[in-house]
Amino acid sequence: MKKLPPRAENLRRALAQEAARIMSEHGIRDFLTAKRKAAERFGVTDGNVLPRNTEIENALAEYQRLFGGPRHDETLAAQRNAALSAMQLLSEFEPRLVGAVLSGTATEHNDIQLHLFAERPESITFRLIDLGIDHEVVERRVRYGPDRVVAYPGVHFEYDDHVVDATVFPVDGIREAPASPVDGKPMRRMDVAELEVLLDADDAPRAQ
Repeated sequence: MKKLPPRAENLRRALAQEAARIMSEHGIRDFLTAKRKAAERFGVTDGNVLPRNTEIENALAEYQRLFGGPRHDETLAAQRNAALSAMQLLSEFEPRLVGAVLSGTATEHNDIQLHLFAERPESITFRLIDLGIDHEVVERRVRYGPDRVVAYPGVHFEYDDHVVDATVFPVDGIREAPASPVDGKPMRRMDVAELEVLLDADDAPRAQ
């Protein structure tokens, strides 16, 4: 993206901050929607000054640091602990945590996003039935690049007072992560052991 004049760069930063505020306060999870709402509020019609998703994500992290305080930390810790419990229940499907709960930019409105891997997707629904967990079977369209979008089954359920949204990939799908909606690069995935380490680090006392 070409460098803009200073005034336009300042406007882009302001748009990123407003989009971040909208996502945090109004529960909007889609970057494009938040971006458009911010542009509408500022009366911006020039698409060249709209911020990138990465800029909005950075602004969201800064917004939460400044205004979220202990409440954000507590919400994120609860989401990550619920994610760990759900992953342990579904351990046979090699669960991976992805998305905003992993990155730390989740608000109270975000679902816990998991990737699961199975030879037969219905084996996951059978497992949820065995556990007595009500769930909904859905379809998820996953992007791997500009011209490659693949539809996979998914399951949507509540666990430990949180909503879990899991996409079910074939077993070999563990080797290729789809594109992140933030920057288009392969999504970061975290397994159970890595999440346990992250939670331990979050619980460790901070140096004064």
